Amino acid sequence: MDNRGSRIPGFYKLPLRERRRVVCDRAGVHPEVLERAVAGGGLDALMADKVVENVLGTYGMPFGIALNVRINGKDRLVPMVVEEPSVVAAASNAARMVRAGGGFTAEVPESLMIGQVQLTGIRSSEQATAELERHKGELLSLAGRAVPGLLGRGGGPRDIEVRDLGHGMVVLHVLVDCKDAMGANLVNAIAEAVGPVAARIAHATLGLRILSNLCDRRRVHVSCRVHARDLAFGRAPSQPGGSVEALEPHEIADGIVAASRFAELDPYRAATHNKGIMNGVDAVVIATGNDFRAVEAGAHAYAARTGEYRPLAVWRRDGEDLVGELTMPLSLGTVGGTLRVHPVAQLALTILGTNNADELSMTAASLGLASNLAALRALATEGIQRGHMSLHARSVAVAAGAVGDEVESVAATIAARGSILVAEAARVLLELRTAAHEPSPGQPST
Repeated sequence: MDNRGSRIPGFYKLPLRERRRVVCDRAGVHPEVLERAVAGGGLDALMADKVVENVLGTYGMPFGIALNVRINGKDRLVPMVVEEPSVVAAASNAARMVRAGGGFTAEVPESLMIGQVQLTGIRSSEQATAELERHKGELLSLAGRAVPGLLGRGGGPRDIEVRDLGHGMVVLHVLVDCKDAMGANLVNAIAEAVGPVAARIAHATLGLRILSNLCDRRRVHVSCRVHARDLAFGRAPSQPGGSVEALEPHEIADGIVAASRFAELDPYRAATHNKGIMNGVDAVVIATGNDFRAVEAGAHAYAARTGEYRPLAVWRRDGEDLVGELTMPLSLGTVGGTLRVHPVAQLALTILGTNNADELSMTAASLGLASNLAALRALATEGIQRGHMSLHARSVAVAAGAVGDEVESVAATIAARGSILVAEAARVLLELRTAAHEPSPGQPST
């Protein structure tokens, strides 16, 4: 990315073609490459027919860009694929607040996937565990031979752990460094190779051999600092009881902390709190051709690891500032899988400016924390519906038949009226078109 970075004021006001030009300029992408990649969603029916089964066609989703993102001192334009209105805008706005406080700080302390080998029918789990531990070197060597390509890239199996589950069942974990791959196929190949030998060593019946999506040895940690003054609203939406503009910055910060604490105490609230985080995470995961179902499974399992469902991100006051932290398992890849065939996934990584899986994970998690901040700020002040529904109004306007410049006019009118319904949009559209065809004063009617 060029030195102008990810801060592009007024980007959303630009026409679509100009937005594409600006992003290409910043990301060093030739405009024809972008145009060709995103045409028709980037994947035609013939190509899709080779990716999954029983194909009839393709299903398009919006491909947007989150702005203002700075992670570990580096600016990034972040591709997001999501169908929900306000997600991209909210993440960009929150990233702008975080940027003023120094940006996101992120790390991946270790990056190991887990392959599980289930062993059953064990008479003495202590003896089986001891034997498996004694043959660890042999098992690791066997695991490495199953993935020579990964070894050549500097990855491979790193350790073996044995867990006694009781009831005559032991599970062997092979910890694997998958480098820049998500690693499902690699880890499964290792588990398949190790399984029969592990069963023989443990005098057990061989059960399942597959990776775990609870990749808690491949966690990402993100933190950020937001100055209270940057949380203030620059406008005054109408709201019973007063406007959010009247709220002091420290009141907004305290409201965010209180909302965070609510999620820590109540799993019903934590579920929605974490859904807001995954709005940002999943949008990046999908844009880059990764498996969002695996990411979701791992995130929610990790949130429930203590036996009670907990929030993935928390917010606290630190003097005049607001400090947020997020920790979650996140297994993403920049090679293999959908990336090999989907031109938009390849374009997304080019725009993002990385081919490193850890950097991609840190970016996705940062967008998750940004999305969480935006949601809590809205909930603690004007409520979630106003901003969300204002953006949703554009979809309603289109559903009512608005085209071109009509969309923004109809959307603005129904949002101002507080009636974001297709029927209301249709009435406004009719009024707009009728007025456009009425003769001007002094002009004869035809």
